[in-house]
Amino acid sequence: MTRIVLTLDETLTSTYHDVPLLDFLGCAPYDKLPKWIYNILNTQLPDENGVLTQAPYGLRKIEAALLRDGFRRDEVVVAHPRSVEKFIGKDTTVVAFYEMDPLGLGPVSMMFTNGGQWRNYTSVKFMELVKKINRVRESRGLKFRLLVGGPGAWQLEFRRDAREKLGIDHVAIGEGDHVAGEIFRDIESGSADETIFIRGWPRPDQIPTIVAPSYKGLVEAMRGCGRGCRFCEPNLRVARHIPIENIEREIELNVNSGIDHAWLHSDDIFLYKVEDRKNFYPNTEAVVELFEVGRKYTRNVNPTHGTVAAALAAPGMIESISGIVDAGPDHWVGIQVGFETAAAELIGKYMNNKMKPFSPEEWPWVLLNGTYVFNRNYWFPAYTSILGLPGDTEDYEIMTAQLILTMEKKLEEKLGNRAHFTVTPLAFVPMGLLKDQEFYRIGDMITYGQFLHLYYAWKHLGREVIRGLPSLLRGKMFLIPFYPLARFGIRVVLKQIEKWGKNKGYKVKPLEPLDLNIEVEEHKWYDQPSLAEAY
Repeated sequence: MTRIVLTLDETLTSTYHDVPLLDFLGCAPYDKLPKWIYNILNTQLPDENGVLTQAPYGLRKIEAALLRDGFRRDEVVVAHPRSVEKFIGKDTTVVAFYEMDPLGLGPVSMMFTNGGQWRNYTSVKFMELVKKINRVRESRGLKFRLLVGGPGAWQLEFRRDAREKLGIDHVAIGEGDHVAGEIFRDIESGSADETIFIRGWPRPDQIPTIVAPSYKGLVEAMRGCGRGCRFCEPNLRVARHIPIENIEREIELNVNSGIDHAWLHSDDIFLYKVEDRKNFYPNTEAVVELFEVGRKYTRNVNPTHGTVAAALAAPGMIESISGIVDAGPDHWVGIQVGFETAAAELIGKYMNNKMKPFSPEEWPWVLLNGTYVFNRNYWFPAYTSILGLPGDTEDYEIMTAQLILTMEKKLEEKLGNRAHFTVTPLAFVPMGLLKDQEFYRIGDMITYGQFLHLYYAWKHLGREVIRGLPSLLRGKMFLIPFYPLARFGIRVVLKQIEKWGKNKGYKVKPLEPLDLNIEVEEHKWYDQPSLAEAY
């Protein structure tokens, strides 16, 4: 039996047949989705006698920190949630959960569950796991403590009644790399607070490199962001850049373990080692070097998150990266990007650095032209927008719907079948500097403008499913029958949105595109490293 047992709910150990974006299936409403769909798509990470051979990156960091801080290898285990009870016994002092969305309060879940009125899979699977471990604790008469950490731990502080009902002893909020050993020893000694607020952040030299493979080959390039979006939790943290040699060491470990992928994680990959903190012009050499290092080990080098303004400011950087990773018609680079809203006023109020080196007034133009830069170089941006952002108006929301329509039309005119993007509307969740605001509940709060925003985003997603899904299913013969089902499903979803809107008194109406043009080719100065000096 093991002293420290690290685990997580099984929505975080599912591979979902390696189909992009299916990771969000855990956010789907548990009681509304046929169980057979989840059961078919829920494929699990491999394990050896219950020990995960790959694990989510954040859990790997805590494992590495504990080993660095004096815990022996045989005292720490990263256990598969379906086998976790095998490692719990009289020697166990702490069972710790790494969680992303334990109570279903995240933006995607709140969108899919009608503002939290329905249960989602992450909350169901988390509660099942906690209850199973509690049964083990009670039936065996054990005294270990339950700890929840990770990006979703705040939900158990926010909903203390659920935490108490589940018998969770401690919640750790914040980055724990530099104090992991101290936290776990305090819990063992009985001196730890019920809610452990971790003060400060680890320096790059205090963040350990992982010692075992991370799921999907995820490797961290930086923490924090620095752009200062008020609704965003990472922006409350100091931006820190991981040394390139540590990044390479982790990529090599993953690839040598059979993971033919390197996902470069950050809140904005284009800010890696940024020097221009006034206008946020990318340090192109440092960003390109990241991809060059990854390419030494695998062709499959992807970023997780980035900003469209940076791509537009330095299209030569995007082109160089595409060349490094052999991007082309059969090998696209995916990236998650914030679309948020088309309203320049809201961008300036809540995200006044997001569009730099451009101005808030240029934001719709930046989204159009930045997407053109991405697509021209075979990058597929998956955008997220926000429904219910404080201060939005009908005009702002209708403008957001118009911008989606404009981008679809203008990009297809310019690039034809190379034009690709999605926009996924998410419910506003009060985080960052907007914690005093109200959760957005779509069923109760949706306005006509928000309805059009939602409808046109899903309508465009339907176009992308029809055009792009066949290539995603290539090589996955058993999933090919899902293509007609997906096409049918998109039509059903759109009809349901129309029907739901009608019940609210809202009707879909044709919208006129915004008066915007693709102008990247006429602005060669974007490629000049001296752009910051011009400002």
